Amino acid sequence: MTDRRVPDDFPTDQDLGSVTGVQPKVLVRDVDGRYQSGLTEEQLWVRYEACEDLASQLSAYVSRKIASSGMPPDVALTRAEKGVRLKVDAGEWNFSQREVAWVMKRTRQLLSAATDD
Repeated sequence: MTDRRVPDDFPTDQDLGSVTGVQPKVLVRDVDGRYQSGLTEEQLWVRYEACEDLASQLSAYVSRKIASSGMPPDVALTRAEKGVRLKVDAGEWNFSQREVAWVMKRTRQLLSAATDD
């Protein structure tokens, strides 16, 4: 069975949106007959897996860029992050800003581990 623990530093809060009006409102969803304001464990796991996969792909991409062009790692990472943020801001990829920050942190960790080997 797969270990389905989400790291403690992974962002777990989601911006569910906002509702206009004079009276205060609480944004919740009906999940199996219960009101829930955050992600279910399954939804959190799916988001984490998507972010971990993206970090892994970015790590491989940045490594190739560094090797093929001799680009400094910081420059390659900055360019990769800019590309990710452009896709998120354009609505092409569905990641929160906190998830993007986590992905870039994780990408740095993966690159560091690869160079330590």
